[in-house]
Amino acid sequence: MTTRHLIDQPISRDLAHPLDPPAAYTELRENQPVVRARFPNGSTGWLVTRFEEGSQVFSDPRFSAKRRRHDTPEGEQAEAGDDAPFDAGFVMMDEPDHGVYRRLLTARFTPKAVQTRLQPYLDRIVAEHLDAIAAGPETFDFVQALSLPIPCLVICELLGVPYADRDGFHHATEVMMDTGVSRAERDRGAHWLVDYITALVADKRRTGDTEGILAELIGKADDEGSILSERQLVGLGVLLLFAGHDTTAAMMGLSTLTLLTHPEQRRDLTEHPERIGTAVEELMRYLTIVQFGLGRVAAQDVELGGAHIGRGELVVVAMNAANRDPRVFADPDALDLDRTMVRHLGFGYGVHACLGQNVARAELRTVLPALFRRFPHLRLATPPNEVPMDFTGTNYGVRKLMVTR
Repeated sequence: MTTRHLIDQPISRDLAHPLDPPAAYTELRENQPVVRARFPNGSTGWLVTRFEEGSQVFSDPRFSAKRRRHDTPEGEQAEAGDDAPFDAGFVMMDEPDHGVYRRLLTARFTPKAVQTRLQPYLDRIVAEHLDAIAAGPETFDFVQALSLPIPCLVICELLGVPYADRDGFHHATEVMMDTGVSRAERDRGAHWLVDYITALVADKRRTGDTEGILAELIGKADDEGSILSERQLVGLGVLLLFAGHDTTAAMMGLSTLTLLTHPEQRRDLTEHPERIGTAVEELMRYLTIVQFGLGRVAAQDVELGGAHIGRGELVVVAMNAANRDPRVFADPDALDLDRTMVRHLGFGYGVHACLGQNVARAELRTVLPALFRRFPHLRLATPPNEVPMDFTGTNYGVRKLMVTR
């Protein structure tokens, strides 16, 4: 049985190995896979570090998505919901409500929809940005040149958001998701996004703009008898805007750093671009950018991994630890771009698995081969241990990645 000894959730990474999750997870995963823990905001609950138990938390209906915050500064234990700056919609719902609201969006995020409606646009903007890099300085910041603009352009295209507003909504997103600042400051970023989407919704109604997912949601909200309230409409717009670009930008920058520091794997990928699908899944597993994990709340008493979890207790899955579980992945701390696996937890799991995962896959599958095909001698312009990492953002990544083509 797991003891009730309370530990602090590991959050510190070894600067000499910045691509790896906190080293303390290794011992926990072997000896205390479900353990009582204190989270960054001072709240307590259970921390799960193994793949099987983590998968159960995400798929078992006895664990509710109506969860408390756990990744904010100490002392902030507020529930998500009425006190939150915006309505997070189906992300914080359980079935059957979750499925009803999620189906408002799923048609635009299927593999077929991404391939037919988004891929041609994605091919074009990636080529344009690579042309701009080729015409610019030999040394440049990859984040500003590619890994941030591409996801911003894609989410703007999908939602029907003006790309000219990207600096505003990205800065607000960074503030909102920075666990190193106070909740009040985080909420200022969230309120900026709420005000921005609210104004954009009003403008689309005034002009009759029908382009993009946001316009589609407005049409559904305005239908007589709609289940979608105005607050939910704005909340979905906010959610899609920040989640739709920040996660992929972080993953793209971190993937590029990984390939630049693993020359043999990079060379194999360049010589065999047909393997990019498998490579992207391995990068998602290996890097697992959601660095503080995802939480659930026990809706009733549950036995999990030898631990008795009481009704109402918070349970957080450390996805970056679970994705390095040797019970599931052979030599899990090694990057193997040919690795075959049934699944990983990089996009979550179960009914709440990331809605935009097919868009993220398409962006990574397009950018990475094209980047190294166009610039085969691309290299870091600074030592790897001097690359500034994002240790406080909800998503792990690089703040700046100076490279030379």
